[in-house]
Amino acid sequence: CAEPGRGSEAYTSIEAIESIMPPSNNKGFELHFAKESPPLLAITMARLAKQEVALKRVTGSQVATLVFPLGRATLAGEEVIARYFARVAPASAGLYGPATAGAPDALAASQIDEWVERSKEIAVSKGSDLDAHLAILNRHLRMRAAMAGYALSLADAAIWIALRRASVDLKSISKGGTHVCRWFSFCESCAAFLAVAQDFFGVAKDAGSMEIPLPDAEMGKVVTRFPPEPSGHLHIGHIKAAMLNAHFAEQYQGKLLLRFDDTNPSKEKEEYEEAIVRDLASMQIVPVQVSHTSDWFDQLIEMATQMVKDGLAFVDPSPQEEQQALRMKKKPSPYRDQSVEENLRLWKEMQLASEEGLKCCMRAKIDPGSDNGAMRDPTIYRCNLTPHHSTKDKYKVYPTYDLCCPIVDSWEGVTHALRDRQYSDRDAQYAWFLEKLKLRKVHLWGFSRINFVRTLLSKRKLQWLVDQGRVDGWNDPRFPTVAGILRRGMTVEGLKKFILGMGASKNTNLMGWDKIWATNKAVIDATAHRYTALLSNGLVKVTLRGAPAEPYAESIFAHPKDESLGKKIRFFAPTVWLQAEDAETIAPGEEVTLMSWGNAIMDEVKKDASGKVVGIDATLNLQGSVKSTKKKLTWLADTPDLVNIELVDFDFLLTKDKIEPEDEERIETILNNDTKFVDAALGEAAMRQLQQGQIVQIERRGYYICDSPYVRAADPIRLLFVPDGKNMMGVKR
Repeated sequence: CAEPGRGSEAYTSIEAIESIMPPSNNKGFELHFAKESPPLLAITMARLAKQEVALKRVTGSQVATLVFPLGRATLAGEEVIARYFARVAPASAGLYGPATAGAPDALAASQIDEWVERSKEIAVSKGSDLDAHLAILNRHLRMRAAMAGYALSLADAAIWIALRRASVDLKSISKGGTHVCRWFSFCESCAAFLAVAQDFFGVAKDAGSMEIPLPDAEMGKVVTRFPPEPSGHLHIGHIKAAMLNAHFAEQYQGKLLLRFDDTNPSKEKEEYEEAIVRDLASMQIVPVQVSHTSDWFDQLIEMATQMVKDGLAFVDPSPQEEQQALRMKKKPSPYRDQSVEENLRLWKEMQLASEEGLKCCMRAKIDPGSDNGAMRDPTIYRCNLTPHHSTKDKYKVYPTYDLCCPIVDSWEGVTHALRDRQYSDRDAQYAWFLEKLKLRKVHLWGFSRINFVRTLLSKRKLQWLVDQGRVDGWNDPRFPTVAGILRRGMTVEGLKKFILGMGASKNTNLMGWDKIWATNKAVIDATAHRYTALLSNGLVKVTLRGAPAEPYAESIFAHPKDESLGKKIRFFAPTVWLQAEDAETIAPGEEVTLMSWGNAIMDEVKKDASGKVVGIDATLNLQGSVKSTKKKLTWLADTPDLVNIELVDFDFLLTKDKIEPEDEERIETILNNDTKFVDAALGEAAMRQLQQGQIVQIERRGYYICDSPYVRAADPIRLLFVPDGKNMMGVKR
């Protein structure tokens, strides 16, 4: 596609638009909308107008509503809200057309309104209808950089969103012509449009954003590490850390280390280590070295002893409650300045786990009066009599993460430690340990954690759900664990695109699952074989005149757009099954298309006394044009080869979007009691060949992953619905 050029001498750059629009003074807008139908035009215009708007997704049906600051007014309706944002922007910005004498031009504004109306037709157009719209747009844009006026406006936003909703992207729009292609590129070079494309249409952020220069990084010498605690299975919150560390090690041709932070025997189990290794392997992350913090326990004890001797640490025998109270008051412990000899004596008692020693902990002597709580003499060693899963009962004292992380990072040769920004207040502490202990410097790089709506990440609470039988295990498809989301149909490639598309951003946001599933859809659509399955509860038989008298089979391509994916066997018969909800929409004499076969004229629609369709007599019309029919219907040949299928949908385990700390202590009050739905269905015979873990598309229903393949006729094939960014379930409820 050509870049926006001299097609219009009055072309206004994106930078020019942004430079004349001051930041909003209207903080506090809230835009409420049903999560299934985001008001994209309103959102895009808010961003173009530089208005700060908090997006509030709600369940159920709700008209998009804009709540003004302090609740002083509301506006309802996507277009109403979009027009408000276009009007509230400076007239010179041209969001409602070019300005005339400081005010929007009436004709231009009316033309923009006309394009907004046209956009509704474009959004639902397909095939030749869409091609016709693209041709009109191409002619219109021949001498224009924008739809109306000289800068991007409400009209451009409406048309661009319509094309995106019609599944048009930069690659597919090229067939529409040079001018519309140029315009489309121009739109997506605008930050407001691009943000909407990334947030709602699954467009990945530029992978180049991950090509960030790590400080003092040398090609071939970068060493990163992923240090999970073996106290549970990896979940979506860990995935970003693992993938970013692996990515940077690969980018700089360096090394990735896996180190288990096994310093709390009360929580850790060997089975969790094995699960973490499996999870990393399933994400195609292979470390060059696997180690444990426990490998360094002897050296860490020696280091702690030396810290006491050097006056860098002390042993505090005061109760934990007193320590906490003094820390909150920024006051030192009364034992902070006790003699080295006394500290060493108490340290020995700690290692022996004597009655006196069990009352003590070791603390670093940093700064009890610091404004940074992490610097107020943090605990670095504590007693624990629980046998360690690896070292058994050899040790009675264990280092805290705060102490061992910087030390072992330096000892193991880590050059760059990427970690969650939740630890940012501990960065100064990390640097203090390295400096005072005269260890090699390690660079820290913080990134934002991933927070998803209605998602519980507490390992303790996830374990509770398993123990209570609320889920089937740690790999339950409703769980945010690596095993759970992969079982539900997330792909490793989809995960990578989503995570790396976010980059090493330091902004923490609460995200909907729609974005990551939309990214995944772009991956699976290209390879998912197409099959037909109909719900068993509600089938209508169609008798076809003109069809062969006996059933027959043909070999057809498994994917209509990629012949390299192979073929499947499809059965045809003089009687076929339709879904009842499709049959109810058919009028006598109507011509419809039976997908993967051809047209048929519905001669007679038979109904019972209640008006329910119970059968249809039709005539096969394979010479008919599929372009002329409005209904493209899925069907199954009435043969004994059909297979029994279970179509499984899942809902969120929680009923609340954002989980507050107090919610985790009463988690049962926000649990969703109905989260698994199973529908019986019949599928075409070729589905006997499905393999466990294979992702397919059930025509007109969505994507599914095979959880249990065909074994025998009595046991149905179990397919789990794979969310696609728009739909979380395959069967409407």
